[in-house]
Parts: sequence; C-alpha cells; structure tokens
Amino acid sequence: MKRLNIPIWKTAPFLRLLLPFIAGILLEWYLQIPLTIICISIVCFTTAYLLFYFLPIGVRFKLQSLQGLLLNLILINFGLFITWQKDIRHTNNWYGQNYHDSDYLVVCINEPIVEKTKSYKADGYIESMIRSDSVIKGKGKLLLYFSKDSSVKQLHYGDKILISKNLQAIKNSGNPGAFNYERYAAFQQTFHNVFLKDKDWVKLKETKVNWFNQFIFSARDKILATLEKTVGANTNELGIAEALLIGYTNDLDKDLVQAYSNTGVVHIIAISGMHLGLIYVMLVWIFARTPLIKKSKITQVVLILSCLWLFSILTGGSASVLRSAVMFSFITVGKTFFRQASIYNSLAASAFVMLCYNPYYLWDVGFQLSYLAVVGIIVFQKPIYNLFYVKNKWIDKVWQLAAVSLAAQILTFPICIYYFHQFPNLFLITNIIAVPLSTIILFAEIGLVALAWVPFVGIYLGKAVAWLVWLMNKIILSVNDIPFAVWDRIPATVFTTWSLYIVVICLAVWLLNKNKQLLEISLFCLLTFTIAQVYGKWQIANQHKLIVYNVPQHQAIDFIEGNNYQFVGDSALLADGMLQNFHLKPGRIQMQLNKQVDSVKNIFTAQDLFYQFGNKKILLIDKSISFEVPQEKINVDIIIISKSPKLYIPQLTNVFNCKQIIFDASNSLWKIEKWKKDCERLHLQNYSVPQQGAFILEL
Repeated sequence: MKRLNIPIWKTAPFLRLLLPFIAGILLEWYLQIPLTIICISIVCFTTAYLLFYFLPIGVRFKLQSLQGLLLNLILINFGLFITWQKDIRHTNNWYGQNYHDSDYLVVCINEPIVEKTKSYKADGYIESMIRSDSVIKGKGKLLLYFSKDSSVKQLHYGDKILISKNLQAIKNSGNPGAFNYERYAAFQQTFHNVFLKDKDWVKLKETKVNWFNQFIFSARDKILATLEKTVGANTNELGIAEALLIGYTNDLDKDLVQAYSNTGVVHIIAISGMHLGLIYVMLVWIFARTPLIKKSKITQVVLILSCLWLFSILTGGSASVLRSAVMFSFITVGKTFFRQASIYNSLAASAFVMLCYNPYYLWDVGFQLSYLAVVGIIVFQKPIYNLFYVKNKWIDKVWQLAAVSLAAQILTFPICIYYFHQFPNLFLITNIIAVPLSTIILFAEIGLVALAWVPFVGIYLGKAVAWLVWLMNKIILSVNDIPFAVWDRIPATVFTTWSLYIVVICLAVWLLNKNKQLLEISLFCLLTFTIAQVYGKWQIANQHKLIVYNVPQHQAIDFIEGNNYQFVGDSALLADGMLQNFHLKPGRIQMQLNKQVDSVKNIFTAQDLFYQFGNKKILLIDKSISFEVPQEKINVDIIIISKSPKLYIPQLTNVFNCKQIIFDASNSLWKIEKWKKDCERLHLQNYSVPQQGAFILEL
C-alpha cells in the first residue's frame, strides 16, 4: 500500500498560525504601527471573515483562498496588538512619560543584590515619583548600580529606597559590530539605569515582598548554600555545578566559560531544553513506579508539570527553559488525554504560546537556538544515524549521540557564526564525552540537594560531584588547548547568514528527497553567497578608517588600512582580554582586521601628537600641553582629546584651525560638558564619544 506523503502544514496546523503571527510581531517592532490602526484592522478583517459564513457554500468554496488570506491578516494584526500592548511605554503611568530630572523616585528592589567587579547590581521597579509636595504614580523597570563604598549590603529583595539621582537612558556603545544592548534592555522593558553612591539613596521602612518570588529566591539560596558546603567554596567546580543545576552564573570563571564555548558544549552550563528533557524523563520513570501515584494518570500529569515548571522558574525562566517547559507540557497532556500529535505541531504550539506571553522572545538567541536545534534533531538525526550500521551495542549508542550532535549543528551553525563569529571544530568529540558526563552530574546534583541532610551521604555525594565536574573541566580545557579546536573571527552578515541557511536547507532536502530543483536553488544561493563574500573581501581590502572606540575610562583608537590596523590607546586595555573581547574584537571581526602593525602605510606620526592619515591631519591631545600662539594658525581636520587633560577650548582655537573636535570616553563627563559649551559658544563642530557612541571616519 502506497504511503501518503502529507505536507507538514497539514499535520501541523499551529505552524500555519505561527508564521503570520511572527510576521505581525516583526512589523510592529520595526514599524511601530499605532494602536488605532491595529484595532480598526482587526475589526474590519474579523468582520469580513465572519461574513463568509453567511455566503452560499458554492461561493465560499470558490473564495476559500480569500478566506484564508483574511485569517492570516487577522493573525498578523493579533501579532501587532500583542507586541504593542507588551511595550510598557504605551501605558499611561509609565514613569518615562512624566519623569523630570529633579524628581525623587521610590524604587522597590526586585531581586537579590548581585556583586560585580566594581559595583553592586540589582533590578528595581519604580512605584512613584515625588515632585515638590505631590506624589505621582508611575511604574517601570530600572537598572540599579550601587558603588562598592555604599552600604548596599543592608538591602534585600522587597526593600524600598528613595533615590535622588538623575536617570541615564540606556544606550549602545556605538562600537562597530558591538552587541545591541539598548535593544536587549528594551526587550526586558528596561530603558534607564542609574549609578548610586551612599548620598544618592535612602532606605525606606516600607517593604513589598511577593511570597512566590521570596520562596524562589529562598530555595535558590538554600541550593547554592548546599552546593557551596558540599562541593567546595570559591572553586571552578562550584561555578560549573551551580550553572549546571540551576543556571546560576555569578561564580563562573570567564576563561572556563570561553573554553566551553570554544569546544561547542556551552549549552551544558547554560540551562537549556536538554536539562529539562533529562528531568522530564526522570520524573516519568519515578512516578510510573511510585505506589498510589502510578495508578492515577491525572496525578502523574499534575506532579510532572508541577516539578517541570518549578524547576523552570527556579532556574530564572530563560526562553529556552520556558520553551521546553511549554513543549513538554503539551507532550505530557497529549500523551495522557489525546492521541499522539505531530511533534512539529507541538513545537509550533509551544512557540505560539510563548510568543503570546512575550513576543520579544523572538529575538532571544537561546530561543532561536533551541528551536533550530530541536527541529534539526527531529529532521536529520534518523537519516544521519541510518548512514552507518553498527553491530556493537555500546559503539552504536556513541553513534546515536554523535548523530544527535550532528543533526543539531546542521540548523544552528549559521546563526552561531552570525552571533559568535566562531565554529567549534571539535564539537563532536566534546559532545560525545561531555553530554553523558553532564547528565550523570545533573542527576548526582539533584540527589545531593535532596539527600544533603542525611549524614555522610551529602558529604560523599558532594565529593563525587566535585570530582566529576573537575574531570569534565579537565577534558574541556585539554580539548580547548588543541590549536585547531576553534575556527575563530568568522565574519557574517544578515544577508550571508540567510544565504547560508537557504543553501543548507535546500541541500538537506535534496539529499533526503532527491529534488533536483532544490539542488539548483542551493547552488544558485551558494553562488550568491560566494559573490557576497568576494565583494566583502574587496571592500575590506580597500577600507581606510579612523575609529575612536567608546570604551569607558579608556583611550582606544584604530587607524585602519585594508586588513591591517594600528592601535593607539591604553596598554592596560591590551592586557584586559574581557574589555578587548567586548568593546574591540566584534568590530575588528566585522572589518576583518587580521594584523596589528606598528604603523599602517599611509600614516605619518610626529611626537605622538600629530598624525597624517591619508588626506586628514589629526591632533591627539592626551596630556596637559601648553602651545605658543603662532603667527599663523595651524590647520588640522580633527582634534581628539583624551584622558581629561587640563586645557581650554578657546586657547586651542588661538593655535589651530580645526573642523571637528572629538572627546573620547577616557575623559570625565563633567569636563566634556564644559568643553561642549565652549565649542557651542565658538560655533565649533564637536562629538562626544561616551554620549553619541564610537566615532567612525571613512577616508
């Protein structure tokens, strides 16, 4: 009997609902369509759709494509509406609509205080603004930073403080290729931050504690205390154990995290769907064998869902974990009460529900990678596994795991290259070792937390967990030390990423279904991808740029010619790998700068003050200098002022004819404000790097 090949959109109806819904979310974010237009559109399209049911059956059949179009338009508008209402800036009492710099703010601490390198950090929630003798209601999130010399340790979750410091809008650094932190914060509904010293805030007697949040924070603290006591304090083993079990990352060593990323197993320490899948399997096994519980399917479902969601919330509720919780909830309910549904439909349904809850999950990297990895495993794992027949049972299990890792990589590697600009060459080896080992560690940690109160059991389990984590770290670090472990500094754009996806998908479907048309499409896209890469290389080879980076409290300047660059700036910045990776490396990858040189070809330097770069004359002032007034002013195109030197703009204008003055991020903000006022008074063009972002000049 011939097997019917039913299209995926027939077996997964939620997929047909999801795609127009996502289109609506994207349209609202990028176009900011007003609510009035959205509501009118929803009413019109819904009315037109309902009128179809009053038409004769014959007419409805002929116009069914129009009816489908109207349904898609309704879903698009639903996406528009959900995205609009999720934006707190559209609510009447959002604090940003009424806030003045002179206002006092009543802020509630929304989470436990976290210690950073130079400050303490917390999420706050504005409850009201005090202006003169009046109290104005307001709401909205606020990012709080407290100085290390402040008495912040007396603050806890639920405390309220009164602050008297002007809020600062969250802005991007403007550095080329840099992470879009402003957009990321906006997706969290956070638009301002503030840095507070002791004199800037006062603790109020009133508190506001949510009992559920308090329970979660208390449970998390107890788990962390148990791990610290049994695994060992201030060790790399503790940091990995905390991250693996509940996603707590404050104790992680950054170099160790980079090693996990380089070897392709960072998903192990970033709470993901894999963790929830393992816990789901464990819960099903336990409750299916527990007396009384195993007799009641409803009780099993309630207990499984309760445990899954408690774990999801306890780990911080990341997009990947919530996605998995929703998906496993659908699977659990479907298995118990309904016939087996399409896995694609379950995935689409879970994505639809999550995006209804928070449409901004669509931009979450974890959300994207989770779905791509799961779809890749569903589609490609079986065909890859069937490529080889293995007789030995244990080798066959290793090959099964390898097939899963390969399948997950097929749909995730283009987007990983786009976001992280690297590819872990040895991911297959590390995943074969680390995934089973991390599974053992996860179950051992769950047992440790559950049995830590039992004499000796907690001690020996803690030692076992510490040793297993040490072993996993040792393996990952050893693989990371192999010279070709990671292919780094890979340039990628939105266009090349989409082109690569089309190539990969069309090639994969062609191999599975032998569709020649898809092979032709993939080859055409591959040609387009190659042309784009060649054109990009040509552009890079001919680039000439001056970049003044926005690195707080640091001088950082690149003179760029082709693939080479000459760096002028703080030597301390070169020694700090984290600052370089965050502020400088993304731009250098984007511009494909491969070699740092002492001097690029078309640059001439005099006394480390004057630079002739191409046809531009540049003066760099990073220390206090006195100039004698010449008979004829010196012409310069740009003056860059760094490190807060003692100087006065009017004195500079007596010596130089300058077209533009640049104030970099190493200067004090109060000095920049003073200099800017002088520039405005003298009608001089000026640019403040810490306020306007990195300065980029193309020659």
